[in-house]
Amino acid sequence: MPLEFISLESIQEFAQHYGYWAVFLGILLENIGIPIPGETVTLAGGFLAGSDQLNYWIVLADAVLGAAIGGNIGYWVGRYGGWTLLLNVGRLFRVSEAQITALRNQFSENATKAVFLGRFVALLRIFASPLAGIAQMPYPKFLFYNTLGAAVWATVMVSLSYFAGQFIPLEKLVAWASQFALLTLIIVAAWLIVPLWLESRKAKQDAIAHAEEAAAEK
Repeated sequence: MPLEFISLESIQEFAQHYGYWAVFLGILLENIGIPIPGETVTLAGGFLAGSDQLNYWIVLADAVLGAAIGGNIGYWVGRYGGWTLLLNVGRLFRVSEAQITALRNQFSENATKAVFLGRFVALLRIFASPLAGIAQMPYPKFLFYNTLGAAVWATVMVSLSYFAGQFIPLEKLVAWASQFALLTLIIVAAWLIVPLWLESRKAKQDAIAHAEEAAAEK
C-alpha cells in the first residue's frame, strides 16, 4: 500500500489540522500518481465529519474534486511523457518493450473499467489515470468515466467512514478498506498476467514443436 510508514495517527493529525484541504490535496496527489495514502486521508475526513469536526458535504465535495482533478492531471502526465518513463522502468526490471506493449494493449481494451473501478483497487487507483494517458484513451471518454468514478468512490469512502465510524474505530475501517483494495489488486493482477503467461507459454511450446518438426525433416 502507498507509504505505509506514515502512521494513522499522523494522518489523523494532518486531517484535523488542515481539514478540508487535507482531504482535497491528499486524494488529488494520489490520483496524479504520487504514492501517498489519499484513501486513508479521505476516510479520516469522513470520520471527522461523523464526529461533527468537519462538514460531511464539504468533505465529500473535496474528495470528488480532488479525485477528479488529480485523475485529469495524471492522464495528461501519462499521455505526454508516461510511455518513455514506463519503458525506462521496464528496462530496470528487465521487462521487454514487447511485454510492456502487450500490457498497454490489454489495458486499452479495459480502460473504461480501469478508470471507473480502479479507485477501489490498490495501486491501480494511483496509476489508472497515467496509464489511460499512456494508452491514448480518448479524452472525452476518460473525462466521463474519471468523473463518474471519482463521484462513486468518494461517496462510498466518505459515507462509510461518516456513518460506520460512529460505531467502528477508524483503525478498523482503514484496515478493512486496505484489505479489500489488496484483494481486488490480486484479482486484477491475475486477470491481466495469467492470460499473458499462458500466451507466452503457448508460444514457447509452438516454437519447440516447430523446431522438432524441422529437425525431423532433416
